[in-house]
Order: sequence, then C-alpha cells, then structure tokens
Amino acid sequence: MSITTMTEGPAVMIGYPWRLQIEAAAPVFVEGAAYAGQLRRRASDPTVLALISTAEGGVLRVSDTILELGLRADQTAGLPPGRVVLDLVRVDVDPDLHLGFFLEIPVALPVTRGLAP
Repeated sequence: MSITTMTEGPAVMIGYPWRLQIEAAAPVFVEGAAYAGQLRRRASDPTVLALISTAEGGVLRVSDTILELGLRADQTAGLPPGRVVLDLVRVDVDPDLHLGFFLEIPVALPVTRGLAP
C-alpha cells in the first residue's frame, strides 16, 4: 500500500536560508537520534546538491513529534531553479532506518539577491 499526501510548504529561495518543520502523528523522533538527508535534483540523480544532518545542524529535533529541517544560505546559493527532492534517514541505528517520507521542494530564483557582502 502506498499513501501520498501533498502539503504546501515554503519554497527554497536561492541564496537565502530555508526552514521547514515536519510533524509526525506519533512520537517517533527520539531524543539523541541522528538524522541525515541528501538534496538531489531527482531521486535518480547521482549528484548530491546538499547534505543536511543533525551533526551539521540541518536537522533539529524540536520534540518527540517535530523535526525542523534547514538549509543555510550557502547551501541554497548553488541550487538550480525548479525542484529538488529530499528524504531523511536515521543514521544512529544499524542498519540505517529510512523515515518513510519523500519531499519535493520548489526552488525559486528571488528577484532581490546579492545584497549580502
């Protein structure tokens, strides 16, 4: 059985930081767990555009039911306009555990850009 749920969220604006909170219906985000995810243009694309993880601060556990995902401005600066995909894996267990969701995130070139030194 496959379940697809579409939910609107913020687009990545190239050159700006991006944040998104993921909320689960059950308490599945264990304190002390480590997560990682790779941003790619398509799932089949071998090129990793950015890596987010708890180790580098791109995945933050807010509570037992909420994770916050984030990209720094330097990570979004090189993204192509269009869409990127992302999923998450719990990496502190053996074997690694896929969390079972897949994000397709719009990426837009903002009109106002290049203001930071």
